[in-house]
Amino acid sequence: MNLKVTYLILPLMLGALTQHKAAAQTVTIPVETSKNALVLQADGKHYLNTIYFGPKLNDSKEYSNVAAAYGSNHDPSGQMASAYTPGGSRNLLEPAISVIHADGNYSLDLQYVSHKTDHISDDITLTSILLKDPAYNFEVTLFYKAYLKDNVVEQWSNIRNNEKGIVTLQKFASANLYLKAPAFWLTQYHGDWAKEMRPEETRITHGIKTLDTKLGTRANLFEPSVFMVSLDKPATEDDGTVMYGGLEWSGNFRTDLELDPENNLRIISGINNYASPYQLKPNEDFVTPAFWYTLSKNGKGEASRNIQHWARNYKLLDGKGSRLTLLNNWESTFFDFDEAKLASLLKDTKKLGVDLFLLDDGWFGNKYPRNGDHTALGDWQETKTKLPNGIASLVKGAQDNGVKFGIWIEPEMVSPKSELYEKHPDWVIKQPKRDEYYFRNQLELDLSNPAVQDFVYGIVDNLFTKNPDLAYIKWDCNAVIYNAYSAHLKNQSQFYVDYVRGLYKVLERIRAKYPKVPMMLCSGGGGRVDYAALQYFTEFWPSDNTDPLERVFIQWEYSYFYPAIASSNHVTDWSKLPIKYRTDVAMMGKLGFDIVISKLGENDLRFVQNAVKTFDEIKPVVWQGDQYRLLNPREGSVASIAYVNEARTTAIMFNYLVNYRYDEGSIQPIRLKGLDPGKQYKVKEINLYPGSRSGIDESKTYTGDFLMKIGINPKVNSGRTSVILEADAQ
Repeated sequence: MNLKVTYLILPLMLGALTQHKAAAQTVTIPVETSKNALVLQADGKHYLNTIYFGPKLNDSKEYSNVAAAYGSNHDPSGQMASAYTPGGSRNLLEPAISVIHADGNYSLDLQYVSHKTDHISDDITLTSILLKDPAYNFEVTLFYKAYLKDNVVEQWSNIRNNEKGIVTLQKFASANLYLKAPAFWLTQYHGDWAKEMRPEETRITHGIKTLDTKLGTRANLFEPSVFMVSLDKPATEDDGTVMYGGLEWSGNFRTDLELDPENNLRIISGINNYASPYQLKPNEDFVTPAFWYTLSKNGKGEASRNIQHWARNYKLLDGKGSRLTLLNNWESTFFDFDEAKLASLLKDTKKLGVDLFLLDDGWFGNKYPRNGDHTALGDWQETKTKLPNGIASLVKGAQDNGVKFGIWIEPEMVSPKSELYEKHPDWVIKQPKRDEYYFRNQLELDLSNPAVQDFVYGIVDNLFTKNPDLAYIKWDCNAVIYNAYSAHLKNQSQFYVDYVRGLYKVLERIRAKYPKVPMMLCSGGGGRVDYAALQYFTEFWPSDNTDPLERVFIQWEYSYFYPAIASSNHVTDWSKLPIKYRTDVAMMGKLGFDIVISKLGENDLRFVQNAVKTFDEIKPVVWQGDQYRLLNPREGSVASIAYVNEARTTAIMFNYLVNYRYDEGSIQPIRLKGLDPGKQYKVKEINLYPGSRSGIDESKTYTGDFLMKIGINPKVNSGRTSVILEADAQ
C-alpha cells in the first residue's frame, strides 16, 4: 500500500460505506478473482468468519451452502475461522489483533456492521468490511483488493480508535486467512549474506510456526517474508494446489502459521509486534501494510506467473518499461580510484556497448575520506583528493563517451567517524546507556525524525540539483539495527514502525520529484526486497554472491516471487567459470557488468560486446514473457528455464550445467512449456562464444506440440556448460 494515498482515501471510503445492516441472518461476502474465491460470512450473531478459500464456483449463490457442506465442528470458541481474530475475549488461539483499551481492559470483540464492493477497474475490485466492538467505540475495516486476471489478492486493515483515551495496539496483523485441507506443507526460506533464498519444505504440524524478523532494516537477511503453502500434498512445478504469500513491508514482519485443533490452517501475517506496542490517540487510524497472496491449482509455475504478471502491471515501478544495462566500477577499483581511473572506465563503458557507468562506494567525505568502510557515511560531498572536479565532471565525461552516469549512495547510514555524527549525534540510532555496536562499521540514522527525513531526501535532491543529467541511483542499506533507540520519539515502542514509515515518506518525496529515474534497491544482497519497497525502485540486487553457479540457485528461488525484469544480475570475476557461463546466467534478468574490461582477452571482449547486442534483442521476451521452469537445479545436473512471449511466437531457453562430475550433462531432451502446439518453430543457439559451433541442428522445424511433448536436447556438458536456445515461430 502507498501509505500517503491510503491516508487520503480511507476516510472517504469509510464515510461512503454502503450500509448493509446485518439482521439476524447470515451475510455472505465473496471476494473473487477469475479462478479463485475467498468467501467470508457473517453469522446471525454478527461474527465474520472465513467459510471458503479455493476455486471459484460458477454460481456465487452457492457459497451460502459451503459451511453446511463441511459439516459441524468442535470449536468451543466459535472463532477459529474468524476473518480477523480478536484477542482477549472468547478466542483460544493466536489473535490477529489485540489491544489495551483506554480504560485498561484487554478484551476485544469485533462484530460485522456493513460491507461494500467497489469496482476500481475491469480488473480490480475492492471489498471493505466494517467491524466494531459492541462494548467499546473501536472499529476495524478489512480491505480485500482482488486482481481478477492474475488471481492475486491484497489484504490489509484499517484500525480506528474512537474512544476518548489512548488505545494501545498489542498486535495488528494485516491478514488472517483460514485454509481447509487434509494436510499442509510449508516452503520457507532462510539465508545470510551471500547465501540468500535457501528453501526448506516441511509438513505443518500442530502448534505455531512463526516466520519473522527483528532486524529493523535489511529485514530479509536471515528470513524473507515470502513463503508457499501446499495443500493436500507438496506441490510441484505443474501439479498441486499451492498458495504464495508475502508482506508488503520493509521492516520487521511476522507470519504465524497455526494448525488448529480442527486440523485447519490459520495464517496471520503483518508487522512484527515485537517491542512495538503502538498507541492510537482518539480518532486516529492505524493502516497496516498489505499482505498479498495467490492460489494455484496447477502447481508452482502458475502461481509464479500470476505474481510476476501482477508485479509488472501493478507493483513494480515501471514494470512494463525498459532498463539500463550498466558497467559498475566496484570490483575493478573498490575504494581505490581517481578521475583518471574513472575516465578510463568511462571509455570501457562505451567500448562494452552498455548504456551506463555506475560509480560505486568511495566517492565522498573530506575530513574523513571514504577510503574504506569505516568512515564518511553521512558526509555526502565529493572527496576533493579523488574527484577535484566533482561529480559534474564525471557526468559530462560520460556524456562525451555517449553513455549515462549513475551513482551509489547509502543515505540511511552514518559512520561513527564522520562529520555528520559529530554534528548530529541525536540523529543516530543508539542506546544512550549502552556501548555502540556496529554492523559493517556503521549505524543507522533515525528516520522516525522528520529532520532526518529531510536530510536523507536532500542527499538525493542535491545530487540531481547539481547534476540534472544524473541517470541512475544505487540505494544501499548494509546494516541492521542494534540498540534501537530514537532521541526524537517519546514512545520508544513505536520506533520500528515509525522508522519504516519515515523511509517511505522519503521515497515518496523522491518519486514525486524524480518519478522516472531508475533506482536499484540494494541491501548487501536481498536484505530489503518486498512489494512495498519495489513501488519506488525499478530493480533489486538479489545477492552480493555473484558466482554464476551460486546465482543459478539464488535467481531460481527469487523467480518464484519476483519477475525477471526486477532482478539485477551482474557479470563479475567472482568465479573461474567461463565468461560465457557468467554472462548467460546474468542474462536471465537485468544484465549488468562488474568486470575489468581492459583485462579481457580479444575473444572474451568480442563475446561480451556481442552478448550486449544479443541481450538487447531478447530482453523483451525475458522481461515481459511468461516464465517456465523446466529442470530444477536441485534435482539434477542441469538447470533449465524458459521465457515465452505473450503471442507464443518466441521462447528463450536458458540451460546451465550445475554438476561438474564426470560425464554429467543433458542426457535427454528437455520439454518446453507455454508454446502454441499448432505453430511451427525453428530452434537456434544464440550467444555463442567466438569460434565455437552450435550443437543444435538449426535446419529442422518442430511443432510446438513436439517441443512440449518430446523436447529438445541443448547438449549441455562439460564442454558446453551454458547454452541459450531461441525458438521462433515460422
